[in-house]
Amino acid sequence: MSKVECKCSIKRKKGYLYFIGKNGHAYETKMARGKKKGGGRKVVCKCGIKKKKGYLYFIDRKGNACSAKMVRGGRRKKRRR
Repeated sequence: MSKVECKCSIKRKKGYLYFIGKNGHAYETKMARGKKKGGGRKVVCKCGIKKKKGYLYFIDRKGNACSAKMVRGGRRKKRRR
């Protein structure tokens, strides 16, 4: 389950990637397609989120900055004898 960290209400544009940077602000950058290089990143919202270890930070469908606990491990492989 995800938790809303900041209500940004970011309007998404087609062909752009949205993410939370190391400093906790929301950024947008042009997606690279084929051999074209993506553009530089631009601050969309200054959220100032303090990131915690073991959590994933993302922009949800409504344009809010959210966090979710990362699932680590998963299924273990059975050992053959």
